[in-house]
Amino acid sequence: MTDDFIEVGKISGVYGVQGWVRIFSHTDPRDGILQYNPWYLRLNNEWVEIELEEGRSHMGEKSVVAKLAGYDDRDVVREIMDARIAIRKEQLPDLEDEFYWSELIGLTVKTEKGEVLGVIDSMMETGAHDVMILQGNRERLIPYVWDDIILEVSLEDQEMIVDWDPEF
Repeated sequence: MTDDFIEVGKISGVYGVQGWVRIFSHTDPRDGILQYNPWYLRLNNEWVEIELEEGRSHMGEKSVVAKLAGYDDRDVVREIMDARIAIRKEQLPDLEDEFYWSELIGLTVKTEKGEVLGVIDSMMETGAHDVMILQGNRERLIPYVWDDIILEVSLEDQEMIVDWDPEF
């Protein structure tokens, strides 16, 4: 994926006979994906702009269904099964004193003493708090907890300073 796009979900199934699709959303809340328009679908190794005609939560907010422009029956929708959905970074609202996971992935994580613990490879939601998965000389799981563990984030320097024992 290029730096211009943020992956927010994927087409996971057909819904009905009029071209609606089931969406597996990476947004929180799940139906948050519906606030973005247009979407970009990964088709034939290219990001293709698609207009979102309408969408809604389904099954009590457990899933999302959507109708995309140009997809009017279930046979046509089958052509885009499993397509990844992205938006452009500029479609995201600006955050104050918070970060999107996509901004954190790739940051080098260091202790206060400057010891490199690794690079953030991915993030995981656990319920109590988010966890950073670092790759370095070994894999590390570090809770994403401000003030107690996370001391500083510099997107400009592409690094994060943490209060963490390198032995863990």
